[in-house]
Amino acid sequence: MNISFLGPWRKRRGATGEAQSPPTGSAREGLAELLAECELLRARAESENVELDDTPASLEALDQLQPRWRDDPEESPWLGNDAGLYLGTVIVRTVPGAQWRLDADGTPLVVLDNGREIDVAAVGLAWAEDGAPELSQLYAEVDEG
Repeated sequence: MNISFLGPWRKRRGATGEAQSPPTGSAREGLAELLAECELLRARAESENVELDDTPASLEALDQLQPRWRDDPEESPWLGNDAGLYLGTVIVRTVPGAQWRLDADGTPLVVLDNGREIDVAAVGLAWAEDGAPELSQLYAEVDEG
């Protein structure tokens, strides 16, 4: 998913349309903070008394939410994107060697130590629309290596 507000950020860092290396230092921290915001998902979770504390247990709690957002076709894609970014945030913060990378289109990917890339936005969208794969299930697969 192309995140339009990342365009200026990427241009300042020399994006040329080619796949970008993972950011380094403070740029990596800034990107991670930006991608971790997930405002809509956090608001939805809070209204359901689910704490999003960037842990695998919070992914399990999200998987248990009643999918009321499916009744609103405009909310579902936004919530799905947030869910994917939150999944990526949990992976990056808890799986050694995992980090964010933006592809040539600005899509945020999580890159694992073994080189596997995960389009977390696509995963989150599928979760929001169908409930599968479960966020906690994908995390468990990633954490196992």
